[in-house]
Amino acid sequence: MSTRFPAATAHTDAPIIICDRARTAALLDFNRLVEAIAQAALELAAGQIHSPERMVVPLGEAGVMLSMPATAQDIGIHKLVNVHPGNTQRQLPTIHGAVTLCDAATGQVICLLDGPELTGRRTAAVTLLAIRTLLKREPRQILLFGTGVQARYHVQAIHAIYPQSTVWVRGVDAQAASQFCTGNRQLHEHLEPCGHDIPAEVDVVITLTTSTEPVYNEPARAGRVVIGVGAFKPEMAELGKVTLDASDLYADDPAGARHEAGDLLQAGIDWSRVSSLADALRKDVDTSRPAVFKSVGTAAWDLAAARVALQALAAGE
Repeated sequence: MSTRFPAATAHTDAPIIICDRARTAALLDFNRLVEAIAQAALELAAGQIHSPERMVVPLGEAGVMLSMPATAQDIGIHKLVNVHPGNTQRQLPTIHGAVTLCDAATGQVICLLDGPELTGRRTAAVTLLAIRTLLKREPRQILLFGTGVQARYHVQAIHAIYPQSTVWVRGVDAQAASQFCTGNRQLHEHLEPCGHDIPAEVDVVITLTTSTEPVYNEPARAGRVVIGVGAFKPEMAELGKVTLDASDLYADDPAGARHEAGDLLQAGIDWSRVSSLADALRKDVDTSRPAVFKSVGTAAWDLAAARVALQALAAGE
């Protein structure tokens, strides 16, 4: 099923559709997101989606404004996100933003979506696509490192696609993990805090922290897929050299990873070893090999999510 939005539905007199966070969430089904991102990955590799490096400009005290456009033959999007770390002291979210969607043929603005909600859901969907592509079976047990916002999105995504999987959670301490599980078990019944020892049957590990030191540096294991999501700056690192050196390496956006994937940069990875998500989708992945997938994000995934939202709106959902 195509996730493209028919341009013919755009009209010069049509009002711009504005979707708040709840409406944005309702439009972005995780199963559809996974399919749309798979399609977008192949288009990006073929040069059919244009997604330049994000622009970062200072905003206020210690804040930044991030500008991330992407265009394709059917639509264009522009995600504008403001990040203000000091907002935690103000009891406000640290991230605010919106995604503007326009028709590629006319440039007409069609819709505005909530930026943080779209980002959270599409990031989790990228992880689920990596699991489907590299593991090629339903995971029995998944281990999450982290108890923040992205961990919650990942729990939602896992439940949508792998509802029977057990999800273990490790936080900064046992209390953090326990509180996260208690507070989010309504999203996924099989949610449990993890102690120091990693259960032997874990076949997927997902790191969702802002750590500057590796939180996972175990010997690579055949049949285990490790996915690094949280580290997005050169000084950050969630995955260690022991794991990386002995694994097949993939990245959703290898070009962006060269600037942002602190795990890989600090480990001194040979970039010729890193395959793209599109490569993994096109080839027959050897699932007997240990695999690491590094997710850094690209506006192409935002465009994929926009297609899903617009298709849902066109269907009256």
